[in-house]
Amino acid sequence: MSDPSHSHDEENHEGPIKTPKQLIVTVLLSFVVPVIAIVLLASFVTANKKPSAGSDALTAESIARRIAPIGAVTVKDVANPASWKTGEQVFAAQCSACHTAGLAGAPKFGDAAAWAPRNAQGYDVLLTSALKGKNAMGAQGGGDFSDIEIGRAVVYMANKGGASFAEPAAPTAPTAEAAPAPAAEPVAAAPAPAEVKPAEPAPVVVAAAAVPAAAATTAVPALYTQACSVCHGAGIAGAPKLGDKAAWAPRLAQGIDGLTANAIKGKNAMPPRGGSQGSDADIKAVVTYMVNAVK
Repeated sequence: MSDPSHSHDEENHEGPIKTPKQLIVTVLLSFVVPVIAIVLLASFVTANKKPSAGSDALTAESIARRIAPIGAVTVKDVANPASWKTGEQVFAAQCSACHTAGLAGAPKFGDAAAWAPRNAQGYDVLLTSALKGKNAMGAQGGGDFSDIEIGRAVVYMANKGGASFAEPAAPTAPTAEAAPAPAAEPVAAAPAPAEVKPAEPAPVVVAAAAVPAAAATTAVPALYTQACSVCHGAGIAGAPKLGDKAAWAPRLAQGIDGLTANAIKGKNAMPPRGGSQGSDADIKAVVTYMVNAVK
């Protein structure tokens, strides 16, 4: 007879792996499962989109905002009409904050009733108010645009409010015909032929005509073209037009130094140095050029 106790002990010592196939599967899983676990853990550790504790401070957008430069520099050629903004662009960039909703007493964009008494004053009055500032509105609405661009924005808003103003035209450079003629050199008269030469003739000299002071400065200063021609070329915003003697007459009494001081400090709608970075010498050269043009 077999021993029952011996058979019971054998059953207790049998493992879960009873066939070669189970052994192979077990061995493979013992390698594959740890490898998968290691790969998943490595992916989590090296991921760059791990959620932060209750904020989005580590997202790419938040980091980009924090390291963004405080300001930006835009170089604009004010002498090139192609670089000037349209009235609609200036309105969107600078004027819409108040005029769209009619804030701080600003006439609401498109409100014919609000614009009617203002349009009745005329374009020049509206332009002067925009350039110098009025009530709660700062000069140029707080922006940094040329007078032509501000004029375009004024026309755009006023016309949407019932006016029919013409858009300001780009100033034209002084024509060659308007420039003073260069000084003529003194011309000595040619001596008569020997056979008809009078005895001991006195030297004959044809005196040159009075030379306009403008002839001394025939070249147009670069600063005038870059900054001053915008207003002085067309005589807008109260600026005396280049070559207009009547407009310059009351100003000539101040002299070159007085006019230069006004240009450096700014006066009326003209900002200091005409909005340029020109040196004192550059400013004086431009003033001298414009003064000579009316002498």
